[in-house]
Amino acid sequence: MLSQFTPEPGSRWDCLASFIPVPGVYAAGRLDADSEGLLLLTDHGPLQHLLTDPAWGHWRTYWVQVEGEPSAEALQRLVEGVMLQGKRTLPARARALAPPQLPERVPPIRHRLAIPTAWLELQLREGRNRQVRRMTAAVGYPTLRLVRASIDLMDEQPLLDLSGLDPGQWRALTPEEDRRVQGLLRQRATGQPQLLAPSAGRRSPGRRSPGRGGRAGGGKSGRAGGGG
Repeated sequence: MLSQFTPEPGSRWDCLASFIPVPGVYAAGRLDADSEGLLLLTDHGPLQHLLTDPAWGHWRTYWVQVEGEPSAEALQRLVEGVMLQGKRTLPARARALAPPQLPERVPPIRHRLAIPTAWLELQLREGRNRQVRRMTAAVGYPTLRLVRASIDLMDEQPLLDLSGLDPGQWRALTPEEDRRVQGLLRQRATGQPQLLAPSAGRRSPGRRSPGRGGRAGGGKSGRAGGGG
């Protein structure tokens, strides 16, 4: 799914307008059309910029199914950064992950019986084009399925995540989440980014989020923003 409200002529991908009857909102960070997961939608331009600018360090967590079983060396390379199109990625967090409980993907991933697969959790604070897929390919493990699982508002409060949302669903921010977002905007007005460690807790997604996004997914759809 495309994480935009206008369909692309000739594209086989659906768009957000098929799932979210809310005018005037846009994704704060896209996902690739073949990714899935959390999208944060807003009609507030400064908030959109705040959540996607690497200078403010908002960590996004991705669950990544890869072909093969990554070694400790490969995970360390992801952590330290890899060269993509002549530029090194920012330091990341990467670890092995038990297979998460997710709905079946439509269409299903390609699967070669002779080659095992594994899941990783990868946390990024930048969102370059197809970054996750390019990073895992760079260390020798192509991405098969990619899900944006959560976004950290970097306010030492629970993460915004997919809790309680089925594929294609969305909800508005709770009053408490809205209060937190307003706090971020006030912080931005001071011009002083605070690069905090990711929060330990998890919480459901923020303003007008399409839950797990479209069936085919992301950046342009589905589970939310940049890097997918």
